[in-house]
Amino acid sequence: MNELPAADKPGLRERKKAKTRAAIQEHALRLFHEQGYDATTVEQIAEAAEVSPSTFFRYFPTKEDVVSYDALDPVLMAAWRSQPPEMAPIPAMRRALVEIFGALTPGQLEEMMDRVRLLFSVPELRQVAINEMIRSSQMIADELAMRLRRSPDDFELRVFAGALMGALLAAMVPILEDGSADIVASMDRAFSFLEKGMPL
Repeated sequence: MNELPAADKPGLRERKKAKTRAAIQEHALRLFHEQGYDATTVEQIAEAAEVSPSTFFRYFPTKEDVVSYDALDPVLMAAWRSQPPEMAPIPAMRRALVEIFGALTPGQLEEMMDRVRLLFSVPELRQVAINEMIRSSQMIADELAMRLRRSPDDFELRVFAGALMGALLAAMVPILEDGSADIVASMDRAFSFLEKGMPL
């Protein structure tokens, strides 16, 4: 798998760790696709990634974590943070999304969508998917709080973050269902709608 866009320039040790984590997740997703989530064991994933089971658990405490982990989170937040401070939050996020997702290869995009499909289709992972949505919403609220110099517990910020998460989910649904849409164009359209005040 090609490396994801970088949020910064980590040291050699961090790059090696990121490479190992990415390899474990890549092989796990391939095995889940080939033989099913339930039928795939941690031992099989470790063998495919050429690491020991104990190394797997150093990177992912559970099998569920290897699906839920999203390497793009810090990259996207860094891209959002780097937008001009005078830019409003929605257009800043819109530009960051297009920048980051537009830089992904078709293989990287497909791997990401395979991971999201698993989260929403495997019964054992649905609670994990809910937890991930809550975590991502809080991550957005925390970033907004820093950007706007407000408390991350601010009710309006939480509502705003939830709206951004809803837009992201709506953009992904067509791709999750049949893979027919362009994820970058879909995200751009969803955030354009938000930016206009969602006129109906």
